[in-house]
Amino acid sequence: MGVLPGGPRLPVLEENLTPEQIAAIPTDFDARKQWGSICPSVSEVRDQANCGSCWAFGAVEAMTDRICILSNGTKQVHISAEDMNSCCDTCGMGCDGGYPSAAWDYWQSPGIVDGANYKLTPTGCYPYSIPNCDHHLNDTGKYGPCPPVQDTPDCTSKCVNGRDFTASKNKASRVYSPGSNPAMIQNDIMNNGPVEADLTVYQDFLSYRTGVYRHTWGPELGGHAIKVLGWGVDGTTPYWIVANSWNEDWGNQGYFNILRGRGECGIESDINAGIPA
Repeated sequence: MGVLPGGPRLPVLEENLTPEQIAAIPTDFDARKQWGSICPSVSEVRDQANCGSCWAFGAVEAMTDRICILSNGTKQVHISAEDMNSCCDTCGMGCDGGYPSAAWDYWQSPGIVDGANYKLTPTGCYPYSIPNCDHHLNDTGKYGPCPPVQDTPDCTSKCVNGRDFTASKNKASRVYSPGSNPAMIQNDIMNNGPVEADLTVYQDFLSYRTGVYRHTWGPELGGHAIKVLGWGVDGTTPYWIVANSWNEDWGNQGYFNILRGRGECGIESDINAGIPA
């Protein structure tokens, strides 16, 4: 639950959709089906581990996807969560929480280097240094229970692959919010790729396995940032398709669906996005 309350906001897109654009929004859309063949990152589930860095993960996951999607698969860069979490002084407090919108500002300037997930093939400049753990409520998985939240790793500003840190930065040409209108969010995902959102987490969310999540019981635990990559309808119930950053052992292979268009847990209240330079 690493989303801090308050914080800066990105400029909201002012243009309105035309009736033709609204009519062109399909009933179902899944970025994994749309771009997965050329952009494997769209189907990736990362793990923030025992660190309140969800605000960074939701951002770098969507940024990674957008770089690939908007280059039609010709540029595939795994944007580093470690750079964002440890080196962005204006983003918040690292493992103790941060601001999703500030993460997107950081992409625009000074930019973010690349880096693999924890203990994957050591490619990239700045890989994640915190090992995976199990984010389960009442059971355990293959990694072992998450220990208490750890201190934020120090910012090294040095590439492990020997490349120049500053030269390895990837940047955005602009960052923005499509607003809270579901149609605007859908249109932006369809045209540019997944977005970062955040929501209020309650205790029942931790037990999610399948179906469309709606809060029904348990106390509020805090704010959590995630990646929204599509939508659909279950019977008559509209939902968003969302990738969590609690590894593939949590929920429905790392994903969950949440009620769409009704402000469920504030899911549409803080959408952040951008266009790669």
